[in-house]
Amino acid sequence: MTYKISNRVTQIKPAATIMVSMKAAELREQGRDIISLGFGEPDFDTPDHIKQAAIKAIWAGKTKYPPVDGIPELKNAIVQKFRRENQLEYETGQIIVANGAKQCLFNLLVSLLNPGDEVILPAPYWVSYPDMIKLADGLPVILNATPEADFKITAKQLEASLTDETRLLIINSPSNPTGKVYSAEEYKALAEVLIEHPKVMIVCDDIYEHIYWGEKPFHTLLNVCPELANRTVVINGVSKAYAMTGWRIGYAAGPQDMITAMRKVQGQSTSGACSISQAAATAALEGPQDCLIDMRVEYKRRYEYLLDALNAIDGIECEDCDGAFYAFPSFKGVIDRMPDIRDDVELASWMLENAGVGMVPGTAFGAPGHLRLSYATSMENLQSCIERIKTAIES
Repeated sequence: MTYKISNRVTQIKPAATIMVSMKAAELREQGRDIISLGFGEPDFDTPDHIKQAAIKAIWAGKTKYPPVDGIPELKNAIVQKFRRENQLEYETGQIIVANGAKQCLFNLLVSLLNPGDEVILPAPYWVSYPDMIKLADGLPVILNATPEADFKITAKQLEASLTDETRLLIINSPSNPTGKVYSAEEYKALAEVLIEHPKVMIVCDDIYEHIYWGEKPFHTLLNVCPELANRTVVINGVSKAYAMTGWRIGYAAGPQDMITAMRKVQGQSTSGACSISQAAATAALEGPQDCLIDMRVEYKRRYEYLLDALNAIDGIECEDCDGAFYAFPSFKGVIDRMPDIRDDVELASWMLENAGVGMVPGTAFGAPGHLRLSYATSMENLQSCIERIKTAIES
């Protein structure tokens, strides 16, 4: 081999969630009975009215290159969504549509960061955040949010972490992997720190916004501190809420100069997102919203079962949460009494081989000792997994 892979790529790791799903699929091909709780993907089908909108767009000939930053109909629907659901005001020039929320974030990182710039990242974090930051030549600065602090960072932590090199703070609420949600009061405390540091931008990753069952209304940062609007980008999408992961539509709203920069990056990489998917996403945002309630009710039912079932197993401690579709229990008690298992990475591998249950190690999320279980699967599968985990641990 005469070529060499770039340093930029060799420093990053494959996403742990994808690796778990691939290993589970490999074992299934070998004839093993495997249930994977590793992938963060709704198990529901895309609602029919959304699929019909896509079919209609195909027959209407909406098959040409779309605008780089999104078709006007979808951008208008996004503006109305923010106004209706979040009480936030944007113009269409402040909106960009991309191939998933993930690309929105990557566009922003590339647009904002120079080599050595620091990005504040609360842990536990989504597995892709650190490597995406590195790909953009940034430096992840990890802030550990402990179970005692409800897996959320404090204003004091944030203040202590900020330096002259800090360029960005990423907040994911509801959180993947913990399901924790920042309250208005918690956001206000963070905002009071951020106001004093005008060079720091903020990303609010709200992709799980509609999978939320807390007692208080959902808030994003700008609801409690609109003064930060000139340096906050809100990222969202249709994948989780409307069971549209394969359609690959995410969107971002923020300061127009940043959105323009993100459009420039996208224009020289993927260009516009699929025109048919954009028609479907428009129907999702503008059409009936009953499906959101139906899916949320079912996720909450599964969560309540899983919370009780996990906490009933000796050595496992699972925190409650208010959203997303993940349980993030501590297995430290289990690890401590298994002499051949040193950490959560080895435990996840052992569970896959011996219990036939695929789970993602907490180390991948910056939280060693935990495992992430997705309950975006049937109740029957969850009940079977609990029995398998319990039997494997106690045997």
